[in-house]
Amino acid sequence: MAGRGASAAPRVAVLMGGLSAEREVSLSSGRECARALRNAGYEVIEVDAGRDLALRLAELAPDFCFNALHGRWGEDGCVQGLLEWSGIPYTHSGVLASALAMDKSAAKAAYAAAGLPTVLSVLARRDEVAAAHVLPPPYVVKPNNEGSSVGVYIVREGANAPRLAETMPEMVMVETYAPGRELTVAVLGDRALAVTDILTSGWYDYEAKYAAGGSRHVIPADIPAQIATACLDYAQRAHRVLGCRGLSRTDFRWDEARGLQGLVLLETNTQPGMTPTSLAPEQAAYCGISFPELCDWIVKDASCNR
Repeated sequence: MAGRGASAAPRVAVLMGGLSAEREVSLSSGRECARALRNAGYEVIEVDAGRDLALRLAELAPDFCFNALHGRWGEDGCVQGLLEWSGIPYTHSGVLASALAMDKSAAKAAYAAAGLPTVLSVLARRDEVAAAHVLPPPYVVKPNNEGSSVGVYIVREGANAPRLAETMPEMVMVETYAPGRELTVAVLGDRALAVTDILTSGWYDYEAKYAAGGSRHVIPADIPAQIATACLDYAQRAHRVLGCRGLSRTDFRWDEARGLQGLVLLETNTQPGMTPTSLAPEQAAYCGISFPELCDWIVKDASCNR
């Protein structure tokens, strides 16, 4: 690090923006994390991750990369592999865990092998899904490797097969619709933080997640102790079975009428939203961890080659 004294604050490159459908969400996360890390005493450089990212990082020579990217290329093992190759410690999960969690079909197989409850799902070609029901309605159609509810279709009972947008990938996931309440648990290191109940007027889609007033978060969730305990346990187990590190967040649906049998795991997010009011930072704050403290913990947990 030429020109930097031994006592200089660690230099953190906050990777944000990127090339995915979740670019705007990532920019918001990145700006908030950069502000928090400056408050925590780091030298921070905000990096909009384009195709010249490797060159930019070689020029900047950061001590750490804080990965605030969401979606493809930033969350699926791609940027993690670049950082491993470059030898730069980075936050959140590594190459394999990131790729596994982002591939919904592969992640569900890992959950099932660990005895975690999921719904029936299949991979199918886009034209097959548009031609006829590949599962009995109600079911959900989604890209196999996107986040933030991008490109999600809900097919209700009595509906025709969905007319999927041309922007949908050639292979999509079709899964049985899980009714009930939307619950989520963040895991920090080896600790499950809390259970949040996400209240919306409809499906928890992209707009409900990010538009002002789109959803309301109740923390701790007003649910039976048995369900809360199961959520915390399942989230920790999902974090471990996928090989996650740092911060992750696992989402559930719970059908109250069926008790514990109505609790199913939907997916694990290895790069959860990182604004102070996002779900994982909200849970950290509930546990007494401020947003700057959370970002500081995540940087100190940064690693390479694991």
